[in-house]
Amino acid sequence: MASEPSTQSRVMFQTPDKEEEPPHRKLGKLTVKYNRKDLQRRLDIEEWIDGQLHLLYDCEEDEIPELEIDIDELLELTDAEQRSKLQELLQECGKPKEDFINGLLYRIKGLRKMSGPLKK
Repeated sequence: MASEPSTQSRVMFQTPDKEEEPPHRKLGKLTVKYNRKDLQRRLDIEEWIDGQLHLLYDCEEDEIPELEIDIDELLELTDAEQRSKLQELLQECGKPKEDFINGLLYRIKGLRKMSGPLKK
């Protein structure tokens, strides 16, 4: 059963001419959630906090009491509340802590809060 060539369907693909180039997509600016300078500043502050806690408690890293100084939490508070919160966190420290508190409050001025995971 041979079929006639005129009744068969043909599929043809059209290829673009080489002279016609695909339209170039204009590159847009890539936006990132966090500014690199802000991240570096925050990292510097956290390293400073770590070093200061070693000096305040005068001990090795594994001997420092479990402290969580949450920068984002501090940024939500007023100046007086920030100072009170830090004094509360450092109450077990026997050394004077005012220089540390003043230094930290000075360093976080102008720092923007970073959005983290949602708390339930």
